[in-house]
Amino acid sequence: MPKKYHIFISSTTDDLKTERQALCRVIFDLGHIPVCMDSVDITEKTGWRIIKKNIAESNYFVSLVAHRYGLLPEGFGGKTGSTEIEYAQAIKAHVPVLALIIADKARWKAAKKDTERKITAALNDFKEKLKGHPFSEWLNMQDLKQKALELFSRELALNPAGGWVPGPEQAAPETANALSRLIAENEDLRRQLAVRGGEHSRPQKRMRRTLELLAANRVSLSFFYTGGENWENTIECRFLKLFKLLVPELYLGKTTSDISRFLGSVLNPDLSRAVRKDYPTPSNTIKKIMTDLHSLRLVQYISNGIEEIWQIGDYGKEIYSLYRLRQFDRSAKTSAAARVPAPENAVSTPPVSPASQDETIPAE
Repeated sequence: MPKKYHIFISSTTDDLKTERQALCRVIFDLGHIPVCMDSVDITEKTGWRIIKKNIAESNYFVSLVAHRYGLLPEGFGGKTGSTEIEYAQAIKAHVPVLALIIADKARWKAAKKDTERKITAALNDFKEKLKGHPFSEWLNMQDLKQKALELFSRELALNPAGGWVPGPEQAAPETANALSRLIAENEDLRRQLAVRGGEHSRPQKRMRRTLELLAANRVSLSFFYTGGENWENTIECRFLKLFKLLVPELYLGKTTSDISRFLGSVLNPDLSRAVRKDYPTPSNTIKKIMTDLHSLRLVQYISNGIEEIWQIGDYGKEIYSLYRLRQFDRSAKTSAAARVPAPENAVSTPPVSPASQDETIPAE
């Protein structure tokens, strides 16, 4: 029997009432269950507890966004909109996020748009955060239904959540505990097989492909020095090198500004000059780097409602383990070869510099 998913719909209320109803219908047609909190007041403590509980118990969280940011509840500082508060809760509860964002060229009534500069700026920042997750942009009602159908169908198939299957009776507690233990053991074995290779080659090929993408793509990074007046010393870095540097830092989570300071310090090409403390590397470049790593499922995004926080994801840990395992293996082979006397007529080759090793994929 196919799984059924609870899909939480988050949106502003009055301006998207018809669109939200259409979204519910799409979810029903797919055989799943929409979760709407239209009648629950987020500004009330009891209402917020109900919303939090429903978000945590949902299998997916979909943010439907047009041109309003939502209420600014005083209980949350009065600066963050209700839709972003719900989004932050979904991230905290590790609920997969999907987004349906109105396109800039879509026709929309002026009366249903926020006009205050601070609020529109916050709304635009929120939209950029949502674009770090699977998303689609829509133009009108018909387009919304089509884009929602495509987005849900694709993501539910490619990244299926737990969901539930209707059954004749509830499983006994001991059965559920045993099943949970077996699932955890199975996931651990899959992870080990993916890292060490073996007969299950599909995960290995996917990981190899990820490493190839990281090694093949570069990003330009500039630096702002203390007392400087502009960006200087632009360098190009492979994503593989950036990923290798960032992984140990991201185990505990780092903000975008922390990552900028870290990369500015370790990659500074002019060690005779100190980089400035506040964003020594461009914030938009750092956000692009982290969003690209997020699109490869290597890092995950968390928001505390104030700052952006990035952490290494499970797949990112697997990729890093595979990368380091191959580096160790290559070092061992190089050391072993160095102990073997070379033939008299052999042509010597210069050693590979550590820097170039860091930016290549270790051989199989």
